[in-house]
Amino acid sequence: MADLHALHEGLVVTAFWEAKPGEVDNLIGIIERFLPQAQAEAGVLAFQIHQSLTEPEKFFFYEVFRDEAAFADHQQSEHFRMLILGQALPKLAKRERTQHKFVLDSSRVPSKG
Repeated sequence: MADLHALHEGLVVTAFWEAKPGEVDNLIGIIERFLPQAQAEAGVLAFQIHQSLTEPEKFFFYEVFRDEAAFADHQQSEHFRMLILGQALPKLAKRERTQHKFVLDSSRVPSKG
């Protein structure tokens, strides 16, 4: 696991997926194969995928990459192209992705006292 300082310098990508009716179990199977491979990429500092408790057809991805180049490498990886582009996307009713940066580095927060 990367230290907090390394995460603050990274590129954060979030994604929201909504499965088409009847595709939740298929997506979970794809995610189970994909996630360990994504987490093992050299430029990945954090990579987690969550499923909504109240709306199981909805998934939330939280990803932190070393930099934009690492994110580009991720999108060109065999497992991303095969599992996400080739298998998962056709099973989605909706997909949204956004990129973020940290607003405040905790090392710059003034200490109290």
